[in-house]
Amino acid sequence: MATRRPRLIERRKAVGHTQESLAEAMEVDRTTVGRWESGHAAPQPWMRPKLAGTLDVTVDQLADLLDGTDTEAARPIAVPVQLPEARRSASPRDMVAAIATDSAESALFLRFASSTNVDDILLEQLEADIARLAVEYVSKPVPDLIHEISCLRRSVFDLLQGRQHPQQTIRLYLAAGRLGGLATHIALDLGHYAVAATHARTSWLCAEHAGHNGLRAWVRSIQSLIAYWQRDYARAADLARAGMPYSDGGTVGARLLSLEARACAAVGDQAATLRAIESAAEARTGSAVVDLPGVFDFPEAKQWAYAGTALLALDSTRWVPQAIEASHLAIALYQAAPEADQSSGDLLAAHLDLAKAHLASRDTDGAQEALNVVMQAGPERLTASIAKRLQALNSSLASQPFAGSPALLSLRKNVQEACSRPALTTTSEPST
Repeated sequence: MATRRPRLIERRKAVGHTQESLAEAMEVDRTTVGRWESGHAAPQPWMRPKLAGTLDVTVDQLADLLDGTDTEAARPIAVPVQLPEARRSASPRDMVAAIATDSAESALFLRFASSTNVDDILLEQLEADIARLAVEYVSKPVPDLIHEISCLRRSVFDLLQGRQHPQQTIRLYLAAGRLGGLATHIALDLGHYAVAATHARTSWLCAEHAGHNGLRAWVRSIQSLIAYWQRDYARAADLARAGMPYSDGGTVGARLLSLEARACAAVGDQAATLRAIESAAEARTGSAVVDLPGVFDFPEAKQWAYAGTALLALDSTRWVPQAIEASHLAIALYQAAPEADQSSGDLLAAHLDLAKAHLASRDTDGAQEALNVVMQAGPERLTASIAKRLQALNSSLASQPFAGSPALLSLRKNVQEACSRPALTTTSEPST
């Protein structure tokens, strides 16, 4: 049986509304308000926030008013929806009123469902800004980009809390995931790995909501990169492998395999390293899909830089010539590319690998020449990964068979000076 809602009526009167004025405010028929108050109908869930605001109560307080009882415990938890007795035996006049009410509710829902806080022009602009930032990140210093990336990411998060059509929501989640990827890169370059991991998890969730395999694979690649710089090489390799099922095009497959090769080399697994390097070359040959540019792409130069690092990490004189060749090729490809595609970080990394490889070959002049490029770099280019490579080179020079060698005295001083120079960041985690 229908239960009259006296507290709803009292509240309506308390805020100065008649049934007619409340119906007008809610854009429904007066009979609809009458049915709410008589207990023969209830406001649809999507109408309740507006009704609560009109009555100047919270949504929870509105639920109590609609309950029709005086106690919280008396509120029913759930009841099957059924046609009220009054409607089943309604008169023709009541049926006409009910049909009119249903029509008004459908029209109100149509307006609600059609509303959106974005349009195609705004989405296109967001996507263009993200593509531009991804390209600029390759060659611009990190401090120049932090503010814009942070602001744009926050604006996309705000938009996602509003209303959009389903396809617009998917595009916003993809935008949020890519901006989260840029934020991950910032934290990674600053050496704040826990922060980077949080951004990466958020990007993964956005990729899941967007249903985008390319972004899923890319997020796994940067998670692998985070683990690598945390020296968790087994996890780095596992994360790279975990991304492969999503690499359904583009260069991300070559990226993941190159990361796997570098992680496997760090633990001395020669067979897995060489297999991954070879597979990465095959993956690049077979890639056809065009990636989002910049940091979301994996250029051939970067692939050779990773191969050089991996071969050098095998710590065997057998692979030093190939490591030198790979690093030289990476440098040549970057230097031949347009300036906007020349990754300063990868160029410095390749030169440091080259210095270490020449050192392993007892080529002091070659090592010094490669190191000079790093010495000339400004502090805004010395990211956490470059600082770690410099520290590793400094440790190598301080140990056997290089320690105490008069021929390496100048090189040791230069490396020590490079390690003591101001850098973009320290490699320690933030305190907060």
